[in-house]
Amino acid sequence: LTFTILSLLTIVIFASVCRAAEVPDPFKVNQLLGRGVNLGNALDAPSEGEWGVVLKEEFFQAVKDAGFSSIRLPVRWSAHAMTQPPYTINPDFMKRVDWAVNCALSRKLPVMLNVHHYGELYADPVKEKERFLSFWKQIAEHFKDSPDILIFELLNEPQKELTAEPWNERMKESLAVVRQSNPNRTIVIGSAHYNQIHYLTLLDIPKEDRNIIVTVHDYFPLTFTHQGADWITRGDPNSWLGTKWTGTEDEKQEIIRDLDFAAAWGKKNNRPVNLGEFGAYEKADMDSRARWTKFMADAAIERGMSFHYWEFCANEFGLYDQKTKSFRKPLLEAVLPPK
Repeated sequence: LTFTILSLLTIVIFASVCRAAEVPDPFKVNQLLGRGVNLGNALDAPSEGEWGVVLKEEFFQAVKDAGFSSIRLPVRWSAHAMTQPPYTINPDFMKRVDWAVNCALSRKLPVMLNVHHYGELYADPVKEKERFLSFWKQIAEHFKDSPDILIFELLNEPQKELTAEPWNERMKESLAVVRQSNPNRTIVIGSAHYNQIHYLTLLDIPKEDRNIIVTVHDYFPLTFTHQGADWITRGDPNSWLGTKWTGTEDEKQEIIRDLDFAAAWGKKNNRPVNLGEFGAYEKADMDSRARWTKFMADAAIERGMSFHYWEFCANEFGLYDQKTKSFRKPLLEAVLPPK
C-alpha cells in the first residue's frame, strides 16, 4: 500500500513538473517577437476591405522574406458577433481569422492575436463585460491547441470610460477566462489610457501569473507623427503640417525618457516589454519619418524590448506599397537592419 501511494505521489509530482516545464519563458517569447509589424486596417476595420486592406497570403510571405520576426494581428471581433447572449462570433469570420493566423504560423512567424477597436467596451465597461469575456472564451477555446508562438493580447488601447480601475477588473477577469483553456499561453497586456507608457504604474497584473508580456504604444510627439490626421480630436492636426523630426538631442531625449521609463518599469516588475505600436503618418516628409522610426525601433531593441511597427500596407503608415508590391525602402530599412 505504501509503495502504491509513493508511486502515485511520484506520478503526480512528475506530471506537475512536466506541466510547469511547458510554460514558456515570456522573456524568451519576447525575444522571438523581435522586430515585428502590424497587419492592420484589415480585420480590425468595420469590415475587411473598408479601410483599403484585404489580407493576402503574399503579405505574410513578404513579411517573412523581408526578415521580420513576428506579426501582430489586430481583430475587431465586436463587429462580427452577436450583441445578445451567447454573443457567438460569426463562424465565417472565425474561419477568416483562422486563415490569417495559419498564414503566419505556417511560416514560423509568431503572431500576436488581439481584440481591437472594441468601442462598445470602451464606452460602457460594465454593460459589455459578459460579451467581452464571451469573446475570450470563444477565442481561447478555438485556438487552445495552437503552438506556443500564438500569443493572445487581451485588448488594444483601453480608453474613454475604460479607465485604469475598470480595465484592471476586466483584464483580470478575461485573463482568468483564457487561463481555463490556455494555462500555458503567453498573454500580452497593456495599460489603460491607450497603452501610454506613463500609465504603466496604474496596471495591476496578478503577480502569480508570470507568463505575461506587457505592451506599450508610443506615437510621440503627436505634432510630428499625426500631422494632418483627420481623426485626431486634440489640437489642430492640420496646423502641425510641415513638422519635421531631425534627430536633435532634445528630440531624441523625448523618446529616450519614455522608453527608459518603460524599461525601468519592466525591470522593477520582472516583466518583458513590447512596443506594440509606433509609426509616423504619411503627411510627414519621408526623411523625417524614416529618421524618427529608426531611432524609435533601435532604442526599443537596445532596451530589450520587442516591437511591432504600425503598420504593413495601408497608405497612412504603411511600409509596403500594395500597387507596386514593394516595400518603401526608407521605412523598411528604418525598422529592419539592411541585409
